[in-house]
Amino acid sequence: MLASQFITDLISRGRYCFVSEEAAQVLGTSVIATRAALRRLRQKGELAVPYKGFYVIVPPEYRAIGCLPADHFISSLMEYLHEGYYAGLLSAAEYHGAAHQRPQVFQVVVARNKPEIACGKVRIQFIARKNMEKIPTSDFKTPRGYVKISTPAATAFDLVGYFHYAAGLDNVATILSELAERIDAKDLVAIAGLSPIAWSQRLGYLLDLVGAEDKTGELAEYISFKEPVPSPLVPSKPFKGIVQLKRWRLLVNAKVEAEV
Repeated sequence: MLASQFITDLISRGRYCFVSEEAAQVLGTSVIATRAALRRLRQKGELAVPYKGFYVIVPPEYRAIGCLPADHFISSLMEYLHEGYYAGLLSAAEYHGAAHQRPQVFQVVVARNKPEIACGKVRIQFIARKNMEKIPTSDFKTPRGYVKISTPAATAFDLVGYFHYAAGLDNVATILSELAERIDAKDLVAIAGLSPIAWSQRLGYLLDLVGAEDKTGELAEYISFKEPVPSPLVPSKPFKGIVQLKRWRLLVNAKVEAEV
């Protein structure tokens, strides 16, 4: 069987990802010889390699970006790497209909740091969160299968916790103003214990700021019960002399403005 026939057969079965060892076995050639044959298809733009040994088939409609969209193959890639994952932050917000602007990178939360992946014009950014396996997710259907996405409440926590990955607190507030209607107030409290208490303090304040006070009552009770030390809104900025916002035990040391 020729490499091109192998690719055609995969497509006929609705598959757009494979690994070099599988191809070698089907073609009956060594891995080195197989990679050489596949390299010719890469040069034609019919294949892309987002990770060593892992190939994606690129249909004509995606040749201009040189790869499949990240959400079309991320589940297969993470299965190949034997790692848990979920799409989070700006990418999750987009799935929940709350992305103010289309993210320039596809953001994936994993347990350990990983270098960014570039495949043609597609970029995948990994954000490490040690307890990511405990974070609630839901499955969204893509044209090539399913992708795991953090729930609206979990997405909100990640956005405030990793706001430097989300274009800053102004952008986070803008997203929260749109995401809030999808958040269940009980979900916020249910998963608050999975994050640093400062994230709850920051999230409660920002939700109030964007007019979602109806979502924050139980979270405010949670903060009151925990009695955390006052936390600055932005840890990297000076906060000495800032008056504490009692509801959230928060030192508001930065002005946050959501776009409307």
